[in-house]
Amino acid sequence: MAEQKSSPAASPDSGDRPGYEEARAELIEVVRALEAGGTTLEESLALWERGEQLATLCQEWLDGARRRLDAAIEADES
Repeated sequence: MAEQKSSPAASPDSGDRPGYEEARAELIEVVRALEAGGTTLEESLALWERGEQLATLCQEWLDGARRRLDAAIEADES
């Protein structure tokens, strides 16, 4: 199976972007911090923005994994 280089989910070593597990773990910490409260409005907004970035990154990883899985299934059926 050939690796796709165009997708961020194709390779965990794509630049300085965190891998799925790392991004997910950080996202969990962001959510915990927001739920705990005790932060200023600016800190909360910064956490929210980081959480949005991490959620998008996680979705990109999952979408890429789905594409690779679909391609592998299609190759097996050929």
